Amino acid sequence: MAAKKVTRGRSSARKTKADTAPEAKPTVEKKSSLDPSAAEERRSSARWTFLTNHAHVLIALHARPDLVLREVAVEVGITERAVQRIVQDLEEEGFIRREKVGRKNHYEVLADQALRHPIEAHRNIGDLLKLITG
Repeated sequence: MAAKKVTRGRSSARKTKADTAPEAKPTVEKKSSLDPSAAEERRSSARWTFLTNHAHVLIALHARPDLVLREVAVEVGITERAVQRIVQDLEEEGFIRREKVGRKNHYEVLADQALRHPIEAHRNIGDLLKLITG
């Protein structure tokens, strides 16, 4: 007859994924585009997008020029450091202007700048913003 193994303080039964999986979240009404949980839902469902992260950052700063970069990161679904690099790119290439207002930054999108790719070079940033934001 085999001896039964005794463990102290632990259940000898192994837990399965089903035992430890969190319960499914109920469906909720549509959230604001700046709601962090809405951004998380978009990240988890989108494997790719038509616009680049640079375009998403530009659109976010156009909509709300006084956003802090942490808020832009949540909105776009990327890291704050990635947003910092993108803002630096956009500023160096003349697509945005940053102005220090007290302790915060205010961003101005320079809408007259032409889009960079040859296919859309006949359009400018303002055209893109009108298309996306209405």
